[in-house]
Amino acid sequence: MRLVKIALGSVNPTVGSVRSNTDRCIRMAHEMAAADVTVGAFPEQVIGGYPSEDLVQWRGFIDAQHAALARFAHETRDAGTVWVLGFVAALRGHLYNAAAVVHRGRIVGVVPKEKLPTYNVFYEARTFSRGTAGQRDEHLGAPFGDLVFPFDFGTLGVEVCEDVWSPDGPMRRRCYAGAELIVNISASPYRMGVMGTRREMLATRSGDNQCTLAYVNSVGANDGLIFDGGGFVFQNGRPMAEAPRWREQWASTVVDLDRTLRLRTENTTWRNDCIDARETSVKPAVIPCADATADRSALAYPGPANGSFFLPSTASGRSARQDFCDDLLDALALGIGDYFEKTKAFKGIGIALSGGRDSLLTLLIAWRYVQRRHADLEPEARRAKTTELMRAFYMPSRYSSDHTSTCAKTICEELNVPFMVVPIEEAFNREADVARTMVGGELTGVTEQNVQARLRSLRMWNWANTSGMLFLQTGNMSEKAMGYTTIGGDLEGALAVLANVPKTVVIYLLEYLLETHGFEGIRLTLSAPAGPELAPNQKGEDELMPFRVLDACFHLYAAEKLAPVEIVRALTSMFPDIDGAQLGAWVEKFTRLFVQSIYKWVQAPLSLHVGNLDLERERALQLPVVETTEWTR
Repeated sequence: MRLVKIALGSVNPTVGSVRSNTDRCIRMAHEMAAADVTVGAFPEQVIGGYPSEDLVQWRGFIDAQHAALARFAHETRDAGTVWVLGFVAALRGHLYNAAAVVHRGRIVGVVPKEKLPTYNVFYEARTFSRGTAGQRDEHLGAPFGDLVFPFDFGTLGVEVCEDVWSPDGPMRRRCYAGAELIVNISASPYRMGVMGTRREMLATRSGDNQCTLAYVNSVGANDGLIFDGGGFVFQNGRPMAEAPRWREQWASTVVDLDRTLRLRTENTTWRNDCIDARETSVKPAVIPCADATADRSALAYPGPANGSFFLPSTASGRSARQDFCDDLLDALALGIGDYFEKTKAFKGIGIALSGGRDSLLTLLIAWRYVQRRHADLEPEARRAKTTELMRAFYMPSRYSSDHTSTCAKTICEELNVPFMVVPIEEAFNREADVARTMVGGELTGVTEQNVQARLRSLRMWNWANTSGMLFLQTGNMSEKAMGYTTIGGDLEGALAVLANVPKTVVIYLLEYLLETHGFEGIRLTLSAPAGPELAPNQKGEDELMPFRVLDACFHLYAAEKLAPVEIVRALTSMFPDIDGAQLGAWVEKFTRLFVQSIYKWVQAPLSLHVGNLDLERERALQLPVVETTEWTR
């Protein structure tokens, strides 16, 4: 047996906090070393924080990372553990997203990322150069490039994030060169449904390359990107460990590298492919590492927890619904919490609570953050902390109903959130009169609705400026996509929590929270049709279309990139209960309003990214503001 203990350290870095980020790694490294960890892994760009975007153009930022890496090596010099951690390396006019291998106080080698994602939320090729097969150079006195590292426990290969997402990544080349353990350090953002894809992909890479694969992910939120943390260890395709997510922590497991070697010996296909590659491919450089690693004599063989190699382990019994809802709620809560804490600009969190679904869910997510952040407090102390940190305001006009007022008041009483009623009717009359004077006539119905929304936003901004608290924007993605929102009104806020959450998902999450918490405020809110209450008897689905159809249109047009005629065909099979002509009219309405509303998106606040589609123009869906739908006809 060749037993090795692998530790995955999910660290929550802040972009630019080079000293603090390194301190976090050092504290965790000391804990790992005390536990006789053989190889300890930290996330991609953990020293400088990710995504650093154009901040890497400041040479001082890069130099600070180089100094911090040297400090990490010095502070961990007495440990036998081999460390892998991410930073930005500057070399001969190039910047590299790189992984450093550190052992016994020195940087053993630096390996650059080869696959630079420039799609969706990623822009790495804008600032970084990619590593190449066979690359060999020197960085700060250490070997740099396409490297593998033989230690006394076995041969180590390292790579960075996107390298593992390609079946033709550097893992194959390094495994053929002898690497038995591959460590992938990652900062992979959370997306709805990503866990299943990530798990399956990593298992496939481990099986295809007949290696032990350790994957560690960053945790926390920076700007609108949310990282769920955790990690995996797979041995030749078999799951060995899955680390907890959503919190800064480290987890470890023991594997027998002799098993990886034996399975390679038995796999004739892998052996033949390896021989072919040796004859035709560029080979990584081998960097011998003679210093002794951590003591492995006391490591226990990784037997199954249930004591049987033949019987399945006991499952958690969680449903797909629970996994989906809790993951998404945890992501959004982490997004709020890290924005609130890392900016260091706010004293608390405030929400304009309408008594409707979107603002209710936003309130519940902010409350979830407070409960989890202060989980160590006793229940009464945690309720007091909620009262200290959160505020909700209900601002009725002539169109606001007693029902929504009751909904807003009830949920705030249940959550212990301070609640204030601030009527806007008098201000609405004054502002409408001024607007009539300016236009020399009556206002349109839409203008009267917008006046109400803008008054509420103005008051929230005035309160936020004076109180120093974070004003959350509450609108959902479906209505934002159709421009069913007001510039200077409900589109306003410092952080948009639900801007990339479709309306059907908003309702689904509220139903789940009602099941799990039983809050009367949720039940009351869901008992009435959704509507903005800016005009008499206003219902969102009447003015737009059924939310299930709207979200289907959004996905098919914006995600699948189908033409309107194709969308109608798809909807006809999805909704056979709806007349085809009606579906056609809704598709035409959606595409027209979608394009006409792009100018609103660019004025919206920073939003939390939780899916593969995003209406923040600088993130996933980059569309010209000035365009038409003429091509669709």
